Amino acid sequence: MALTDLSLKREYRSYKNNVVKEFYIPVLKEAILYRRAVGFFTSEALVEISKGISGLIENEGHIQLIVSPILNKEDIEAIEQGYNSREIVEKSLLREMKDPQDANDKERLAWISYLISIGRLDIKVAFTKKLNSKAMFHEKMGIVSDSQGAHIAFTGSMNETVNAFFNNYESFDVYCSWNEYEKERVQDKIDAFEKIWNNTENNLDVIDFPKAAREKLLKYKVEKIDSQLDKDLADAYRCERNEVKFGINEDIELYDYQKEAILEWENQGYRGIFDMATGTGKTFTGLGAATWLLKKNKRLAVIIVCPYQHLVEQWVEDIERFGFRPVIAFSSSPQKKWKERLKDEVIDFNLEIEDTICLVTTNATYTSKYVQEQIGKIEGDILIVVDEAHNFGAMRLSRYLRDDIKYRLALSATLERHGDEEGTQALYSYFGNKCIEYDLKRAIDEDKLTKYYYHPIIVSLSDDELEKYRELSAKISKACKYNEDGKAELSEAAKTLLIQRSRIVAGAIEKIAVLKELMKDYVNDNQILVYCGATKPYNPALDESESDDEGERQIVMISKMLGLELGMAVRHFTSNESAKEREEIKVQFAETNPYQALIAIKCLDEGVNIPSIKTAFILASSTNPKEYIQRRGRVLRKYPGKDYAVIYDFVTLPKPLNEVDAYEDNKSEISLARREIARMKEFGHISQNPQETDKLIKEITVAYGLDMIKNQEVDYEL
Repeated sequence: MALTDLSLKREYRSYKNNVVKEFYIPVLKEAILYRRAVGFFTSEALVEISKGISGLIENEGHIQLIVSPILNKEDIEAIEQGYNSREIVEKSLLREMKDPQDANDKERLAWISYLISIGRLDIKVAFTKKLNSKAMFHEKMGIVSDSQGAHIAFTGSMNETVNAFFNNYESFDVYCSWNEYEKERVQDKIDAFEKIWNNTENNLDVIDFPKAAREKLLKYKVEKIDSQLDKDLADAYRCERNEVKFGINEDIELYDYQKEAILEWENQGYRGIFDMATGTGKTFTGLGAATWLLKKNKRLAVIIVCPYQHLVEQWVEDIERFGFRPVIAFSSSPQKKWKERLKDEVIDFNLEIEDTICLVTTNATYTSKYVQEQIGKIEGDILIVVDEAHNFGAMRLSRYLRDDIKYRLALSATLERHGDEEGTQALYSYFGNKCIEYDLKRAIDEDKLTKYYYHPIIVSLSDDELEKYRELSAKISKACKYNEDGKAELSEAAKTLLIQRSRIVAGAIEKIAVLKELMKDYVNDNQILVYCGATKPYNPALDESESDDEGERQIVMISKMLGLELGMAVRHFTSNESAKEREEIKVQFAETNPYQALIAIKCLDEGVNIPSIKTAFILASSTNPKEYIQRRGRVLRKYPGKDYAVIYDFVTLPKPLNEVDAYEDNKSEISLARREIARMKEFGHISQNPQETDKLIKEITVAYGLDMIKNQEVDYEL
C-alpha cells in the first residue's frame, strides 16, 4: 500500500473522530518521513507526536521535529538585557522536561528517546529573532511522505497533549499531494517547513536541540518498542467516546437541552421549530430528531434543505455519522449522477427494498422541477428539515412547503423575519410551534458559548452624509402609502430608497478613522474580525448612475488602512473568494499564520464557522435582528484557549450627541437612534459589562428626547 490508497477525510475532529485509529495509525504505517511542527515544547508535546508512529518505526522511517521554547517574563527580560538567547532557550526546554504523568506517557517518551538514540529523530528549536510575549514561533502542522513520493499535509488546532483527544475540542484539516486542487498547498507546507528547518526563514532563529535537553530525554531510552501501545491508545479513545447513549448511534451523545427539544417535537406530532442560538448544535439536534423519528416509524424519507452549497457540505459529514447515506443534490455536487441516484432510491424506497431515503440539497435545487417531481413520487412518510428556515418565509420559497409532507422541522436562530410579519406567520403555520428556545444567554450561562464584552462605539454622519440621509428620508416619506390606521405601507420605490439610506449609515466615513484608533491597541494581536457593510462611503461628487463596485469600497479602504498604514496582515473574506479559497483562509486564520485579521461582509451571516475569532469590530450597523444576531453568534463559538470574546459595535447616529436638538422635528433621525438603541440593548444586556451600554443608551435617550416621546407612536423604519 501507499498513502494514495488510503481513504482520508478532509478534516478530523476529536469530538467525533477516533483520530488515532482513523488517521495517525494508517497514515504513519505508510510513511518513511514524518515532518512535524508542534508549537511549544513540553514533555506532553513529545508524547503527542508519538501517536501512531509504530508503523513508521517498522518502516525504518525518520522524523524531523520543530519546537518552540516557552519563555516566561524573566526569560524575555534577560534577552532584552543582552543575555545569550540560546542559553535561555536551553534553560526553558529543560524546565519543560517534566517527568511523565503515567506509564503510557513514560513508554511514549521511551519511543522518542529510542528514535533519537538511533538517529531517526532530529529535533530543532525555532524562535523569533526579536523575542517577546507576542512574537513567537507557534506553528502547528505535519507532513507525511511515503516511498512513492506522495505527501499528506495536515494543519489545525492540534493540542500538544494526548489528553486533548479525550477532553478538548481539537481539529485538523488534511491535504493530499495527488489531489489536483490541494497539491499546491501541500507543496507550500513542505517549502515552509524546509525553510524553517534549514534556518532560512526571515525573522526566525533555528538551532539544533541542545545537548543538555537531549541527554535528559535519553534517560527514558528502552531497547524494545511495544507496537501494541498505539492500538491501546485507539481503544482507550473509543471507550471514552461511547459512555452515554440517546437511542441514536453508539458514538453520539446529545446534550440534555437537545434531548428535551426532540422529545417536545415528538409531543407536538413531529412538527415544530428548534429556535437555537448560533453555535449551540442545531445540526446535531435536527439529525437526532430525524434518527429518533426513524426508530419510531421504521420507514422514513428525510429531506434536508440548506440555503447554500457550503452548508450542504457541512451537513453531509454529520449526516453520515447518524447512519444516513445521503443523496447530495446541487449543481456542483460531488455525486455527479445524483439525479439518477435520487430516482433509483425513490424506486427502491417505494418497493420497500430500502427503509430510508436521505436527500440533502440547497434551497435552489429543492425548488427545481426535477427534485419536486421525485419528492412527489415518494410513497411513504416524509420528514423535511429546513436549515436557516427564516429564508422560507419569502413567497418564492414558501410555495414549495408541501402539504403532503407529514413531518416537519425548522431550524433557525432567527425565525422571525424582519419587517415581514406575513412571512413569519407562514413559517409558524407550516412548521408549528417552537419546541425549544435555547437563547444566547442560556447558552453562555451553560458554557456552550463563550462570554463576551461589548463596547458600543458612537460615530456620526458627515455633513454630506447627513444631507443625503435627510434627502432620502424625505423621498421615502413621499413614496409611502398609508392604510386606514395611518400606518405606513412601503411601496417598492420606498423600499429601494430605504436600502440606499441604510448604505449611507453602513458606510459612514468616520468609521474608518475611529477603527484606526481602536486598532492601534491590536496591531500585534490576532484572531480579529472586521465586519464591513456591503457598501461604499458616500461621495457627493460621484454620478449615482455610475457603477461603483458596490460592496467593495469600504472593505478596500479598511484593508489599505490596516495593511498599509498599521502594517497588519489582513485578508478579505467575501463572496468574491471561491469556496476553496475561503476554506484555506479559515485554516490559515485559525493558525494565526499568515493572517491577523479577516475583513468580511455578508458571507459570514449564515453557516460559515470560524470559531477562533476573539475580537470583532462590527461596522455594518445593521438594524435587521436576523443579521446582527447571526453576526454576534459567529464570534461566540467555543475554541481552545478562548476564554471570552470582545465585540466593538459601531453605533451610527446622525450627528454628535452634543449637537442634537431634542426639540427639533427630526423623526427620521430619531428613528435611526431608536434602531441603533435596539441593537445595543440586544448586545449589551447579556454581556459581561452591561453598565457600559446602559450608560450610553441613557445619553442617547436624553439627547434625542426619547424619554419625552416614549409613549408616542414612531415608525422605526421611517
